[in-house]
Amino acid sequence: MARPEVLDRIKQAEGDVDDIVAEAKADREEIVAEARDRAAEIRAEADRDAEELAERKLSDAREEIEAERESIIEAGTGERDRLEATASEREDAVIEEILATFEETVHAQT
Repeated sequence: MARPEVLDRIKQAEGDVDDIVAEAKADREEIVAEARDRAAEIRAEADRDAEELAERKLSDAREEIEAERESIIEAGTGERDRLEATASEREDAVIEEILATFEETVHAQT
């Protein structure tokens, strides 16, 4: 093979290599872009999942708080009713005691 042919073949091979390298770079850029897009999709999906989980937990917490609130109100209502009953039972005795004390005070001043 003559020297000019060898040089032509070397130049051709270098050109082929340059084409292969350029194609590989383009493929790499496409793969990286696709990976970034997929990563963005995964992040968006994870954000949606996290938001849904947070909403469920918040809803559950609100339900628990409401149940506890109702329980506290019920217990307080029961205690109030018990105290009112006790006060009502003692009402006549307290009135008599106050009247007796008042009468003693009035008699003591006269």
